[in-house]
Amino acid sequence: MAYNPRTELATHTVTNQPPPLEDVNLYATDRALQDAVRRAGGGSHGARLDAFGRRCGEARTQTWSRQANENPPRLRPFDRFGQRIDEAEFHPAYHELMALGLDGGVSAAAWTAPEAGHVLHAGLMFLMNQADAGVTCPMSMTYACVPTLRAAPELAAEWEPRVTAARYDERSIPAAGKHGVTLGMAMTEKQGGSDVRANTTRAEAADGAVRLVGHKWFCSAPMSDAFLTLAYGDNGLTCYFVPRWLPDGERNTIQVMRLKDKLGDRSNASSEIEYHHAWAWQVGEAGRGVRTIIAMVQHTRLDCLLGSAAGMRQALAQALWHTGHRTAFQRRLRDQPAMQAVLADLVLDSEAATALAFRVAASFDRAAEDPQQAAYMRLATAVGKYWVCKRQPGFVYEALECLGGAGYVEEGPMPRLFRQSPLNAIWEGSGNVIALDVLRACAREPESLEAVRAELAAPAGRNPHYDAHLRSLERWLTEERPHEGTARALTESLGLGLQAAALAAGAPEFVFDGFCAARLDPETRAFAYGAGRAPVDIRALIERAYPAA
Repeated sequence: MAYNPRTELATHTVTNQPPPLEDVNLYATDRALQDAVRRAGGGSHGARLDAFGRRCGEARTQTWSRQANENPPRLRPFDRFGQRIDEAEFHPAYHELMALGLDGGVSAAAWTAPEAGHVLHAGLMFLMNQADAGVTCPMSMTYACVPTLRAAPELAAEWEPRVTAARYDERSIPAAGKHGVTLGMAMTEKQGGSDVRANTTRAEAADGAVRLVGHKWFCSAPMSDAFLTLAYGDNGLTCYFVPRWLPDGERNTIQVMRLKDKLGDRSNASSEIEYHHAWAWQVGEAGRGVRTIIAMVQHTRLDCLLGSAAGMRQALAQALWHTGHRTAFQRRLRDQPAMQAVLADLVLDSEAATALAFRVAASFDRAAEDPQQAAYMRLATAVGKYWVCKRQPGFVYEALECLGGAGYVEEGPMPRLFRQSPLNAIWEGSGNVIALDVLRACAREPESLEAVRAELAAPAGRNPHYDAHLRSLERWLTEERPHEGTARALTESLGLGLQAAALAAGAPEFVFDGFCAARLDPETRAFAYGAGRAPVDIRALIERAYPAA
């Protein structure tokens, strides 16, 4: 039973405070998300996403997120007898969130749904990120590991059923005895970061097995049941599978040196580890480790794109809710022109981020049968990951400001959303890494560039600002010859074009036209949210995005 707090205090009466945005169905109240799911071919999953959206928006789920972030994991390297265990210890709220996501199918749905599996995964991931973004890290890697595991068929036969079991099992025991497992990734090292060819971890043959010796500067989710990692063997950099427990039930010699003290993502554990002759299996061809693990990276990049779009949506929902209930100068904030300009501008970016994320997710479903979709997926994933993730921090800051001082205090969700906002632009390749990847794909994979060009050509003729942007982009690609110094600018231009194209495919006309006017017309666009002069349908945009029950 809920009890109302006291508002009649000794010195004043508490008034003009918005009710908390809780017990709200995050799917049913997000028309942009519903439209994007349907356009991507996931209409049959509406009931499942509706039920999951209700759970993600419950007050108790918000409480779990707050508790898990206020009580981050702790490293327990030894047990009380001085024996090495290398365990991460979590608050109970973390386990509730993990069970919500994994039992709900966030990691498994892409591989088990009869149709549109990646779109279903995208919807579940989008909603789970709004419940708590930190716990989606191990969920994402568990989802993304499947294509790389399949490079070792015997390994996949044993581990893929565990990965796709859609069950959370928090016990630290050998995988054979668990209801479901999670997988992590350990690629980068201190001296190289994204330059994994600078790695020094080596693989040595011993006793008929492979043993790894070295360190990893970032090992995400060290409580995972196994890790995909890179090490140098006799034939070059190779991908390996490293379980936490050996087949005989002994702990593998993976030593957790410390947990990272991070800006955000605090409910999840990230760590530095060392391999002390750790037992491993080779995955894929020797010397082709980057090629083998890049399939996993491609899928986690999709989740970066989804995570940023989801973080933007949740920040927008909080801003809309607050301004819809708060008054200042005798008027609701949401009814004041200056605030309306900011909110409508935020809506355009949120709509565009959601539309592009689900268009990319649809290409993952269609890639196996359609080479053009596979080519689109290759380039559009990188472009979307770069551009949407870059937009998130500034977006969340502006939404936070809509709440005024209330947005800056830790009791509310905005500081957590803000601290989380830079992560996806760094994870799985920071801005320059992704922009250079886009440049390489444009130069060396003509089929990918042509697939994106075909996507961009589809809405031609519907909006003059879009057409002008398309002509400018074509001149750039054909005459100006993009290079490393302009890689970011090229990626940004492609990102804006692909967002507009995704909106053109099914968003309301006032959303598509508003985005083109506000983002593609150099005469009216602005650097700050709410400062543009584009003629957009402000009231329609705000009404469409408002998180009303």
